[in-house]
Amino acid sequence: MPTQRTASKVSAARTAAARRPAPAGMECGCPGFETSRRRFMQGAFALAGAGVLTSVKGGAFIQVARAQTPEAPTEKAQNVLVLLSLRGGADGLSLVVPWGDEDYETARDGIVIPSNELLVPDELFGLHPNFKPLKPMWEAGEMAAVHAVGLPAPNRSHFAAMEEIEDADPGSDIRRGWLNRLIGLDELQSPLEAVQMGSPLVPVSLYGKEPVLAVSDLDDMELSGPDDPDALARRKKSLDLMWGPVDTVLGQGARSAREVSETLADVPETEDPPTGDDAYPSGDLGDALAETARLIRADVGTRAVAVDYGSWDMHAGLGDLSGGNMLTSIDELAQALKAFYADLGDDATRVTVVTITEFGRRVSPNASNGLDHGYASAMLLLGAGVKGGKYYGNWPGLASGKLIDGDLAVTRDFRSVLAEVVQSRFDADVSKVFPDFTPEEIGVMKL
Repeated sequence: MPTQRTASKVSAARTAAARRPAPAGMECGCPGFETSRRRFMQGAFALAGAGVLTSVKGGAFIQVARAQTPEAPTEKAQNVLVLLSLRGGADGLSLVVPWGDEDYETARDGIVIPSNELLVPDELFGLHPNFKPLKPMWEAGEMAAVHAVGLPAPNRSHFAAMEEIEDADPGSDIRRGWLNRLIGLDELQSPLEAVQMGSPLVPVSLYGKEPVLAVSDLDDMELSGPDDPDALARRKKSLDLMWGPVDTVLGQGARSAREVSETLADVPETEDPPTGDDAYPSGDLGDALAETARLIRADVGTRAVAVDYGSWDMHAGLGDLSGGNMLTSIDELAQALKAFYADLGDDATRVTVVTITEFGRRVSPNASNGLDHGYASAMLLLGAGVKGGKYYGNWPGLASGKLIDGDLAVTRDFRSVLAEVVQSRFDADVSKVFPDFTPEEIGVMKL
């Protein structure tokens, strides 16, 4: 633990996201993807209304909507959903390969994944071979995939599609994410109930009236200054005297930050991180999932954790099994998830991971051996409650007459998948999490 920390700050926005750089040769072919995302997130901050974002160390923010202090978790450990966002638009046809579609090889000329290389194939689908670290979970019935899912109408704009996916309430003029609505169904009023891990930017999925935390790592919530116990006690007393009687959103934010920092101060470091074949890969995703496992093991009432991993915006150099950006990204994703579940230990029985992305990619590659923005993609589900070892969804086919302007058609609204997760793991009222939406049965979760 460091002995000297940066000074505390209070801010309403932060412009630098802690994100993994795009691999070499994977420059976005749509200028402004990262810039537009940062501006979008800043816009969310600006519209906070009664909220305030409070930093304790310099890489953490708490969104507060009303006066409260974090309540103690219930005696029974909470089920936890980890929403892993594959930022940039992940190509579902590379993640979950429809090798059995007679039009696959023709449509994917130059980027075909040979059927004899696929993992756990059935008569239509197989996993990309770089998912090998997760093969034991699939075979144990703890991992599944849902194909041809996405937004109800095509939207190929990063900016707009991300908002639609994370708000999950089309047509509403209320800026509030579906995870914020989910945690609002209980009486717990703690920013620790829903956390963005790995970045101090609050995603739209968490944004709303319920308090949430966005943090680069848990130690960012430590009070600044030396570790001398007497000095620390004086700092705490000063903060209590300064903000205790202040009945404003700023005062609420300061008090909430103090309470969260106290709670997280008791979260132990990971004594025996996974090693060898179970080790986390180096990079932002491994770091974020390691901190997520640490938070979940501490059992401080966390129900939802959002983690970003990207960019999957592979307009060039997507590649095949001989090399390319897709190989690298899937390899890191699979190894990080394997390490995460190994790290959780006994707590793995209450943790479900769901991947999501704003849209898929075109069916046919462009002249740069990449894929432009498309429509349907695939979702992966792992862990507790998943009816795994199986591919789900209604496959539309890759024949030209079945595509939507050259894209894979969406046959299942992504909210139907999330609704089953919400119902299965939280026994929540789906109609309040996804207003004015009637889910279709997917069957991927144990209800």
